[in-house]
Amino acid sequence: MEFIQQGYTGNIGKWKYLLPIVGFFGLMIVNYIAVVYLDDVLGMDVDELMHQEIAEKGANSVLFNSLIVFVIMLAALFFWVKYVHQQSIKSLTTSRKKIDWSRIFFSFTLWGIITAGFTIVAYYMTPDDFVWNFNANKFMILAIIAILMIPIQTSFEEYFFRGYFMQGLATMVKNKWFPLLITSVTFGLMHFANPEVEKLGPIIMVYYIGTGLFLGIITLMDEGLELALGFHAANNLITALLVTTDWTAFQTDSILRDVSEPSAGIDILVPVLILFPILLLIFAKKYKWNNWKERLTGKVEVPEVVENV
Repeated sequence: MEFIQQGYTGNIGKWKYLLPIVGFFGLMIVNYIAVVYLDDVLGMDVDELMHQEIAEKGANSVLFNSLIVFVIMLAALFFWVKYVHQQSIKSLTTSRKKIDWSRIFFSFTLWGIITAGFTIVAYYMTPDDFVWNFNANKFMILAIIAILMIPIQTSFEEYFFRGYFMQGLATMVKNKWFPLLITSVTFGLMHFANPEVEKLGPIIMVYYIGTGLFLGIITLMDEGLELALGFHAANNLITALLVTTDWTAFQTDSILRDVSEPSAGIDILVPVLILFPILLLIFAKKYKWNNWKERLTGKVEVPEVVENV
């Protein structure tokens, strides 16, 4: 059975899919309205409020508080899938007989090396854009929080968008291209309230939506979430440990602080137009992907016999 077909396993029902999806996006909308209200109506600087909170509690405490929400949401999603849908977590993860951890580690390592490499190159090419931010005690606490909790944050987003949402849409529309497109766009829009959007402008949405599309493609082509889980964890974790700024969603006690003036340049498009296609080629060769059109745009057939795999 294909990965996207596994939404048919267990006890399916449109309301069962719609309730968590509507609930999640409702929270995102409320968060965005709150940010707009504080900024435009009350005249309060959201960035300044964040800086004050970090000054009072410390960056690590603020980071922990922001990540604990994702721990709760991932646990809630797993509970809903297992006890309401009566679907196994494995079927929400992969079409293989068991979760392939080697795929997760390969994707994590590959993108982690690329991310760290680009950060090092940027540091040596434009040293004036960075200041040394390393504090051993704070960094050790950051490392513990980040290593334990950021993969949970990124896993929730993958399980929700490329797993639950994609499989649920497939049971309703019976094709692959629509779930791929919708989950990619909504994944990007989820980041619309991030401070990066205000600082860099709407062009940053090309990166967010493009990243969602890339993650959706590798999920469908590889018949599982493993590569997406590894990539997303590396992307957020390595960045959180290496470099921070005063205007991003994650502000951490990292090794470096980027003090350059925020601007949307070619670096926004490089991952989407160059790096992601290269990664697709690497994954395709390593895992022998074929039949791209069918896997990305084909029909989703209702299995004759639906089993809880």
